[in-house]
Amino acid sequence: MTTPIPYTINVRGRLFDLSVPQVMGILNVTPDSFYAGARHQTDADIRSRVEQIISEGGTMIDVGAYSTRPGAGDVPVEEEMTRLRRAMTIVRSMAPAIPVSIDTFRSDVARMAVEELGADIINDVSGGEMDKSMFATVAQLGVPYVLTHNVTTVNLMPEMLLYFSRRIQELRDLGQKDIILDPGYGFSKTLQQNYQLLAHQNELLIYDLPILVGISRKSMIYKLLGCTPEESLNGTTVLNTLALRQGANILRVHDVKECVEVIKISQCQCLNSD
Repeated sequence: MTTPIPYTINVRGRLFDLSVPQVMGILNVTPDSFYAGARHQTDADIRSRVEQIISEGGTMIDVGAYSTRPGAGDVPVEEEMTRLRRAMTIVRSMAPAIPVSIDTFRSDVARMAVEELGADIINDVSGGEMDKSMFATVAQLGVPYVLTHNVTTVNLMPEMLLYFSRRIQELRDLGQKDIILDPGYGFSKTLQQNYQLLAHQNELLIYDLPILVGISRKSMIYKLLGCTPEESLNGTTVLNTLALRQGANILRVHDVKECVEVIKISQCQCLNSD
């Protein structure tokens, strides 16, 4: 098992410790998330979800207002911003200190979320590919940035390592300090490539950067098992366990309680005793 490296990220002047893996609870304020249980549209739904994440031990919240599931419809910028304003008002009133990431590929949305809404982290599933202003924007904002691999490859790991090397350098050249790597499970990858990535995820440790993994209830689970997203909790737990063994520092999940338990068991020192 890979021992977690004691990383910290700067969250608005406060060092946030990642030496013990953290659980990032998903809060989707969209009507069309691939997993029906993750759709939270009304104020009451949002409050209930925030309360659930906190009570079950989540230490970070990822707010998304634009569904990235295959085939999802486009959401106008203003609609995405409106959804985020409503959600963040509730999140901040209930959990003013918890680090909140915003799941967006748009630099204008990222700027609004940080400057207006007090967001702490930008989680860009496009790796800066869908908005060429994103890298400069997050560097100027001075917030941690989740850099996701989301490009089609033939030779997965060699091409991913080269991709991350180039993109990390671009961010560094712009002055970006905190970078979190997301290997992009489920994004531009075949079923076989997703499991190849899981087996070789620890190769990303060469960058000496924290790793965020978002596997929760994704198609790499339910397609392999022949089930639905609603039936994918057990598979998610298995894959989160394997991701931790491969060096994950943050697990982005729908099911917070179960993930907290995975980390607690994985961190138990008795597992390493004779």
